[in-house]
Amino acid sequence: MTDKTLDLDFPAWPQFGQDERDGLIRALEQGQWWRVAGREVDDFEREFAEFHGAPYALAVTTGTHALELALQVLGVEPGAEVIVPAFTFISSSQAAQRLGAVAVPVDVDAGTYCIDPAAVEAAITARTAAIMPVHMAGQLCDMDALGKLSTASGVPLLQDAAHAHGARWRGQGVAALGSPAAFSFQNGKLMTAGEGGAVTFPDADQYEMAFLRHSCGRPRTDRTYRHQTSGSNFRMNEFSASVLRAQLARLDSQIDTREQRWPLLAGLLAGIPGVVPQATDDRCTRNPHYMAMFRLPGVTEQRRNQVVDALIARGLPAFAAFRAIYRTNAFWETGAPDESVDAIAGRCPNSEALSTDCVWLHHRTLLGSEQQMHAIAEVVSDVLATS
Repeated sequence: MTDKTLDLDFPAWPQFGQDERDGLIRALEQGQWWRVAGREVDDFEREFAEFHGAPYALAVTTGTHALELALQVLGVEPGAEVIVPAFTFISSSQAAQRLGAVAVPVDVDAGTYCIDPAAVEAAITARTAAIMPVHMAGQLCDMDALGKLSTASGVPLLQDAAHAHGARWRGQGVAALGSPAAFSFQNGKLMTAGEGGAVTFPDADQYEMAFLRHSCGRPRTDRTYRHQTSGSNFRMNEFSASVLRAQLARLDSQIDTREQRWPLLAGLLAGIPGVVPQATDDRCTRNPHYMAMFRLPGVTEQRRNQVVDALIARGLPAFAAFRAIYRTNAFWETGAPDESVDAIAGRCPNSEALSTDCVWLHHRTLLGSEQQMHAIAEVVSDVLATS
């Protein structure tokens, strides 16, 4: 039940209006509902690429497919290794594992929750085919250190930017940093059509190969079924693209609001004994804040889950943070490294702790008023003191 003394009536998500309605009618009335014959996907890709500073963008069916497709374009083959953060949503590792590659989890920074470049460097072997930094909750990874490491090792980066629509590093768009970036448009994401994804590419060759693979290996103008590569049908439909064009137009102003609210909320949370908000890196000059994350260092997983339940009961859209990927059954089904859970956990102490003590709030809370940021902090403080 919502606390009756506090305003916890946050904006709904997803948000939509006349622009989305107009887009759906426009897609309907053009009479062609798939990307090869329609215009909406093409227009969305051009607008999305421009917004993120990329020469090319390819719209696909899901964010997971975006990662899988990009890994294929980078040449990841069965038996190769892909370095991933241990603290992330399982799609990061599964995209590699579904290609027959081995996902190698490494630890993250205890403050930003982003992949630790030193841990990445220690994990590189002769079999490493890609490094996948995940921009956790919109906080960009250390792209300076990772870029240098990629150049020195010759191992390409694939940015998992599922949380990072509109993010900037030293003033540059996340897709302008010289490596492919994969985005998700799942229902909870910062812009959404219920499902969907996109990959941005820095050069034409990568984009053209991705286009072939996302369309069953078939060139755009093929009329005689001359499939040039293996692939699958990862094509986005015209209706989803029409909605995403409207969502993209909303994104910048929503980020402005979240950028204003997070420093206030983070400061209030930091003033509560036992609460540590996610840290920021000042080189990330625009953080879209996909989640409002904080830690309760020292608590047990059971206690953290009790706190989440209590926050929900008080009207906050709260969630337990991701479980370390190596502590899920899914991770071990295929493409797991030849080491034990305990061995991986031993080199991932920060991921272990985050799996136990981290909480996140839905980004729609950060679209609320300044008064509501105070209300959030009051509820968190009260829950920790009384539950």
